[in-house]
Amino acid sequence: MNTAASHRAGPAELGTVWLLLAVAVVLASGIGMRSPWPADEPRFAQIAREMVESGQWLFPMRGGEPYPDKPPVFIWLVALCYQLTGQLKIAFLLPSALAGLGTLWLVNDIGRRLWGADVARTALLVLVFTPQFLLQAKTAQIDALVCFWITLGCYGLLRHFMTGPAWGWYFTAFVAMALGIMTKGVGFLPVLMLIPLALWGAAARECTHGRVWGARSWLGLVALLGTLALWLGPMLWQVAASDSEVLRGYRDNILLQQTAGRYANPWGHIKPWHYFLSTAIPTVWLPLALLLLTQVRRLGRVLREDPRARILFGWVVLVIVFFSLSGGKREVYILPALPMLALVTAVVWQRALKEGGTRWSTGALRLALLLVGTAILALGAVAWWQPDRLGPRVDDYADELGTLAGPLMALGAAVLASMALTWRRQVLEQLALAALMGWLFIAWWVWPAMDPHRTPRELMTQLEQRLEPGREVGLLLFKEQFLLFSQRPLVHFSYLAPLQEQERNAWLWMQEDKSRVLLVPKPLGLHCFDGTKRQELGNAHRREWALLDASTLAATCEPPERPVRYSWRPQRTDILQ
Repeated sequence: MNTAASHRAGPAELGTVWLLLAVAVVLASGIGMRSPWPADEPRFAQIAREMVESGQWLFPMRGGEPYPDKPPVFIWLVALCYQLTGQLKIAFLLPSALAGLGTLWLVNDIGRRLWGADVARTALLVLVFTPQFLLQAKTAQIDALVCFWITLGCYGLLRHFMTGPAWGWYFTAFVAMALGIMTKGVGFLPVLMLIPLALWGAAARECTHGRVWGARSWLGLVALLGTLALWLGPMLWQVAASDSEVLRGYRDNILLQQTAGRYANPWGHIKPWHYFLSTAIPTVWLPLALLLLTQVRRLGRVLREDPRARILFGWVVLVIVFFSLSGGKREVYILPALPMLALVTAVVWQRALKEGGTRWSTGALRLALLLVGTAILALGAVAWWQPDRLGPRVDDYADELGTLAGPLMALGAAVLASMALTWRRQVLEQLALAALMGWLFIAWWVWPAMDPHRTPRELMTQLEQRLEPGREVGLLLFKEQFLLFSQRPLVHFSYLAPLQEQERNAWLWMQEDKSRVLLVPKPLGLHCFDGTKRQELGNAHRREWALLDASTLAATCEPPERPVRYSWRPQRTDILQ
């Protein structure tokens, strides 16, 4: 076998170092230059902020209400970065960026150990030019961190079963799975790799000395459960000791509804069984999918001849099948499978280079890049000169399109120019260069230009100008971004409650003090308030917002099932300055 010990490619390893440095620059670019954007970023940023300001880290809180949708590890890391830097605008993007770099390092190291430096560097190129990878690493969603934990779990198992025995890495894999579960419930996915390892692991092992299976294998489960207990133990004890209905609801939601319940009976993002194969992979994995399509015969030969590649590819298939069995599907669900697939793709590509079989792939990939660059340039030109051609809802995005027209034209021209200047370079390097350059454009130009349109800063400023200090404001159908930009205390009536129940609680709250007001989107179709007497306030997130004061109160309103309200008071009002 072609192992790292027998294959030391100095130029390839040097190229890997430069590539990793370039990705680090790209991931760091733009941090601190924009605020958290909907849908998920403001939520995680606000919860992390409340953790630091309250000193209560065990139960994530959103506006004073427990947040049961996700386990706490990602939010803990955002909160830790905020505590260390004192700047939420910097902290909220750091965990994803670091997770992206960590994933690249793991892929490079295991690729180098199993196949050599050339395959390792090629796998990094594949990750860089596959849009989904850098997109998640550049945003403050939870999935880049989940991808890192799952890749670390796979890495530990591969170190043990294919280059080991290495029991330390074996147990590390199960600790990583536990941390993945504490980030998002699917963190256990590396355990599926035990299936192809059991089938083909013996043929793939580089060292035949030492046992990789045995009684100690069960200690991996102990490591997983022990790590989970570090969170679950204190949380469950606190719930039992508090005798709080709210905390019991949090416990039941986070342990049952958001995990097994969400998988078995999803309530959103319902897609057909073939969605990942027919829609997601051909779009968010476009260059990678096209490369494999043009090398499908060589891929088949590699899988037949190389048990190492067969193990990784088999695990990727199991992950896609796992998510396909659930009715709820989103593109980000399959992100954790991407690093292992990138390694298999790199093996196929290196085989193609040696056999002189890259002609059709190179032509197809360059054509795809040419079409993408031309499309970006054309989109920017249309947005600049004839925005009405972009569809019937163009008026809803008029400000954003005007802002983006220039950067889009510049980016499209830069992609085409880079193709011309690097025509003699390998096509994978061209694709990676275009991806890195594109993200630099986005981070330094698009993000700052778009920030005013993606935040409610102006709306909350108008609110402060309209209302005298000390006047209480409540929210219906509130969004976390309003908490981030608020200069005063805010009250809401449970994010998890249906609108009708929120409205009844808001009516009861305003009856207690007629100086209070509600901030609501329109149209809302309220029954306990007269919407015709609303005071127009402004626009945020493509919706008009208005204030309802005591004059809008209906004479009577059906009482809520139980009085619920949550208040939140900011300790700092310059949190995103």
